[in-house]
Amino acid sequence: MRTHPTYREITINGLWKNNPGLVQLLGLCPLLGTSNSMVNALGLGLATTLVLACSNAAVALIRNAVSDAVRLPIFVMIIAALTTCIELLMRAYTYELYQILGIFIPLITTNCIILGRAEAFAAKHNVLQAGFDGLMMGVGFGLVLLALGTLRELFGTGMLLGNMQLLFGSMAADWQISVFPHYQGFLLAILPPGAFLVLGLLIALKNRIDEMVAARAPVPQDDQTPAPSRRVRVTGVIE
Repeated sequence: MRTHPTYREITINGLWKNNPGLVQLLGLCPLLGTSNSMVNALGLGLATTLVLACSNAAVALIRNAVSDAVRLPIFVMIIAALTTCIELLMRAYTYELYQILGIFIPLITTNCIILGRAEAFAAKHNVLQAGFDGLMMGVGFGLVLLALGTLRELFGTGMLLGNMQLLFGSMAADWQISVFPHYQGFLLAILPPGAFLVLGLLIALKNRIDEMVAARAPVPQDDQTPAPSRRVRVTGVIE
């Protein structure tokens, strides 16, 4: 009997079936608080993905050497150390973006997604599977962040890829695209209530897609109930 999930199952779970942002609804504070632009969403998404993948691999590496009494504190220490490394890197190379994201970078340490995956998956599987699970969960979370940032920036300002130089340097200074010229802006989209509205629409869209896929899926043979047979009574006269 197979007890370990395949890499395909891990990928589908992280990106779609068990997506942290759309299904588990974890990490909503940074998800909603930093998704008012693409660059903010992409920056936090990359930072969270790196911490999630590395912490999962580290937890899986020591899972047999740590007792249950100190397991959770050790997991938190690992996550905090990795978050500090990401924070120092952002200070060194993307300082302006680090200032914009503010407290949400240190708060990666307490993100429910990271500690939850460390406890639920990394502590029970090998290093490769745990690291890959962390990577897919992080990518799934980052894609939701990026979708929110894209939609909110588009409808809020009428532009895309604004201020990308904060993350990619001077080469990205000309990446900004004006999708709606002379657009007056829609303030609600870039305010916190807009984040809730857009996330709700994304969750509704995912649920609708799941319903359509389930409706088109073939019915297994075991679930097909044969139609009841009809008995036809024939009467006649034999001469």
